[in-house]
Amino acid sequence: MSGTTGAAASERILATISEHLGLEGPLLPILHAVQAEFGYVPQDAVAPIAKALNITRAEVHGVMSFYHDFRTEPAGAHVVKICRAEACQAAGADAAVAAAEKVFGTALHGTSADGKVTLEPVYCLGLCACGPSAMVDGKVVGHVDEKKLGKIAKEMRA
Repeated sequence: MSGTTGAAASERILATISEHLGLEGPLLPILHAVQAEFGYVPQDAVAPIAKALNITRAEVHGVMSFYHDFRTEPAGAHVVKICRAEACQAAGADAAVAAAEKVFGTALHGTSADGKVTLEPVYCLGLCACGPSAMVDGKVVGHVDEKKLGKIAKEMRA
């Protein structure tokens, strides 16, 4: 498994798959468990998952690309998700995205050059009355703007 750390990673992937094979509809639990183990779903995990479930690699990839929370690359040390749903759009999400890209030094779907921040879109955090909203390392934040994002970035560097 060339994209991960070799034999040890391969064994961990196979163990994760076998732990979840008995579940009904095991694909999502397997993908979540692999991502929890590695921080992303390594490309090297797709073939063994497909083989164990008797599905194609394309089917595994299709599920991974449909659900935005699955990553195919490691995330930065911090993950910032900016809401792109309609309510946040109406409250200025485009400006929040532009500010986040400026403050964190990366575009949506990217990770800053220093590996500190991954910036991702998300489609509704349930914080519609406080839009535009974001999720920073799992914590929701309302009324995000350049000033608030700058403060968050400063705290991340501390």
